[in-house]
Amino acid sequence: MAIVLVASIFGLGLYTLKLSNAASYLSDDPQACVNCHVMTPQYITWTHSSHREVAHCNDCHVPHDNVLNKYYFKASDGLYHSTIFTLRAEPQVIKARKASINVIQNNCIRCHQDQVTDAKLMDMVADHQHKRTDRLCWECHREVPHGKTRSLSSVGHQIEPIRAHAPPDLEVIPNWLKETMKQEKQK
Repeated sequence: MAIVLVASIFGLGLYTLKLSNAASYLSDDPQACVNCHVMTPQYITWTHSSHREVAHCNDCHVPHDNVLNKYYFKASDGLYHSTIFTLRAEPQVIKARKASINVIQNNCIRCHQDQVTDAKLMDMVADHQHKRTDRLCWECHREVPHGKTRSLSSVGHQIEPIRAHAPPDLEVIPNWLKETMKQEKQK
């Protein structure tokens, strides 16, 4: 009986890890963030932003001071997110918690150190020294990188398939269009 119980618990644990796609969270792949569909608007708005080519989710939302801190933060934040999602307690509009706000602010400064310390900007922006040190970066740059509105209803459809929500055989270009393109090429 004990062996069956232990095997059942172990099997359910492995099934849960597989079902939740847990291994993907160890990577820096941005599509791992949309494994739970609540983050889809954030992912889609990021894909249309200026940061898409230079920064992924972990570049902004995870500490970069050392590897242990990075994975500890990912684990604790991920556990919080999975708990909220499992309990169906996710808010309509996603907002960063205090710990995340500190990490995001530090990462903005880390990546944009040259712009933050550029003396030329002090002439262009009134009180730039005060504004860049006493306020959060997104108080002025609020549309970077997730756009103006981030509610669940704020974004339309995405051309690029999101692996977490798409069947494995999904094609971006429909077959009828492929055939038409092939016929045009042959002409």
